[in-house]
Amino acid sequence: MLKTAIYVDAENIKMSGGFGMRYDVLVDLANSGNSTMLRANCYLAEDHERIKNDIDYRQKIYTYHNILRQCGFRIIKKYVRRYKDEEGNITTKANSDMDLAIDALLQARNLDRVILLTGDSDFVRLVPALQNQGCRVEVIGFNNVAKELREVADSFISGFLIPGLLPFADSSRDEEGWLRGVVSNYNPDRGFGFLRYYRLDADGLQPESVFFHNSQSTLHSEHYFQEVYRIFEFRITENSTGGDRTEAREIRLLRDN
Repeated sequence: MLKTAIYVDAENIKMSGGFGMRYDVLVDLANSGNSTMLRANCYLAEDHERIKNDIDYRQKIYTYHNILRQCGFRIIKKYVRRYKDEEGNITTKANSDMDLAIDALLQARNLDRVILLTGDSDFVRLVPALQNQGCRVEVIGFNNVAKELREVADSFISGFLIPGLLPFADSSRDEEGWLRGVVSNYNPDRGFGFLRYYRLDADGLQPESVFFHNSQSTLHSEHYFQEVYRIFEFRITENSTGGDRTEAREIRLLRDN
């Protein structure tokens, strides 16, 4: 059984498209297949001054923290600090990168697998340090993930592609069976290809592929299907020619990296 830990750079995730991420889905991912979650740490910023003066903010933050704890996460806070320059301008800072890196390195001796949620290039050197201690490092990010971080990790997957991790903006889409995927193969001369998406079950993330034709998209240029990091939303229906084949319909571009 693989001993797995999750480390979430919460501020980076929130600012890079992952606001509203479901932490319970991360736990399911860590506990799937031949894996069990040993640790789950979430590193976040807290404005101590605002908590003292803003009741609504305080209630919102404490509710959020309680949800994380119920999911099994340990919360590591970095308090916001304010600095005033010579002209009287105030800037704020709350960076927990060092805390995350130190914890991960100290705990790696008891781990086999690390799931790191961030897109920050500051962690590029942390990944091989963990790998050198025998850990497999899997990076999950949303927007603006550093290229170097994608390349150094044992695997990278967009958080948009993990089923249920980030709810659809229109909640009705969850009920209507919408999926998210990327193009795995495309023939521009014939206007068709395949979209790769994932299922999350007891055995972990399972890749699946489905046929599509560009006539089923809302896009007006086929060049959209020639970039591996573009995320699409779509539904799967029976093929119009009959039989047991399925195909992707109502294809929409979610994001263009």
